[in-house]
Amino acid sequence: MNGRIDLSHAARVDRRTFLTGAATGLAVAAMPRKLFAQNPPTLVTSIRSLSNPYHAVWKTGAEAYAKSVGLEHVTLVSEGNSEKGIADIKAMLAKTGGNMVLNSDPNDTPDARPIVEACKAAGAYVVTQWNKPADLHPTDFNPNYVSHIEFDGIASGKQIAEILFKSIGGSGGIIALGGMISTTAAIERKKGLDQALAANPNIKLLDFQVANWKSTEAFDLTSNLLTRFGDDIKGIWAANDDMGTGALEALRAENLAGKVPIVGIDGIKSAVDAVRNGEFACTVTSDPFWQGGMGLAIGYNALMKKFDPTTEPADHREFYGEVVLISKDNVEEYYKTNVEAQPTLDWNDLWGRVVGPIRV
Repeated sequence: MNGRIDLSHAARVDRRTFLTGAATGLAVAAMPRKLFAQNPPTLVTSIRSLSNPYHAVWKTGAEAYAKSVGLEHVTLVSEGNSEKGIADIKAMLAKTGGNMVLNSDPNDTPDARPIVEACKAAGAYVVTQWNKPADLHPTDFNPNYVSHIEFDGIASGKQIAEILFKSIGGSGGIIALGGMISTTAAIERKKGLDQALAANPNIKLLDFQVANWKSTEAFDLTSNLLTRFGDDIKGIWAANDDMGTGALEALRAENLAGKVPIVGIDGIKSAVDAVRNGEFACTVTSDPFWQGGMGLAIGYNALMKKFDPTTEPADHREFYGEVVLISKDNVEEYYKTNVEAQPTLDWNDLWGRVVGPIRV
């Protein structure tokens, strides 16, 4: 299916009837969707960039789910450009006539609203993850806006900070690298760091810099901070693993890898390798493989009427998902089951990783 309507002789609509319907504003809007409803929907993933290892794994999970249900899957990438991200989604809605399921990690928090509004208008089903305005809710766009998924950034930001503090003996200076300042995850993870700092007065935050989730920016910033603070830097807190690995490269250039511990979030392979090597103290994963597949599974099951979103409890519409801490204690087992092998998931277990409703 390529978004074209194939009207066979038997199904061809009488021209006069079609024009009459169009005049009332019904045929053009409703007929393609009705016809497409008889065909398999297209599964669509919208993410920031495949150069980010986290989103690369997300795509792998999406493809695994699509294969499991025998449906076409399309990946859209915004490359950090909100206008492109939204425009590409609208183009896909037009191509499929709205007969699609979208799993979206909006590039920026405000992007979620136009994405959801476009899906609702086209009749598509959508699940968003990570970023949305606080006043945007799935229940405002029933049944098409099925769910929004986040992971408790405050808890994760605080947890990795506490592990970092412990790894440097409970005192000393650290530097911190933040994500895109307008995104929900970056804001919450920084709050978690602040809470941990408030509870540990012997830890000094030497500097906090925004590296926009990118390893290249983190490398440059860390290199500069190492020159500025030198031996005063005892540890590095990174709001995601890609920035953490950029910081690690800067440490390697100064022969400090393994001597200055790093903590991050996402559980990408390079970070897991760094935990194994003693260069990262820990990372936390939300399991992007699960996110990529389950976001589509939830939307597809709603479209297929396997459940009615409007009757689901609040913690199935907007919820925190489960995260896993990866440290020296469990890194080898995690590596065997999630890095060396593709995870085995039950895609029918839609709500098995729900931790609770998102804080208002």
